[in-house]
Amino acid sequence: MRTTITLSDDVAAEVERLRRERGMGPSEAVNALARRGMAAADEPVLHYEHHSTQLGLKVDVRNIGEVLDLLDEAP
Repeated sequence: MRTTITLSDDVAAEVERLRRERGMGPSEAVNALARRGMAAADEPVLHYEHHSTQLGLKVDVRNIGEVLDLLDEAP
């Protein structure tokens, strides 16, 4: 496929660096960078698991007004 695109300065610099480093033409360099980006998008997202624990609260925190009143009274 033949098309015209406008590259940002940082992307153009990376294309130029890759061309010099590997002796590629501009199309080869752009394709290599695009493939690298597509491969990175397929990497799995790290799984996060939240662990909870009992804090031993003696206050009913469902009513924020009461909690704030208790905090105002605390020394």
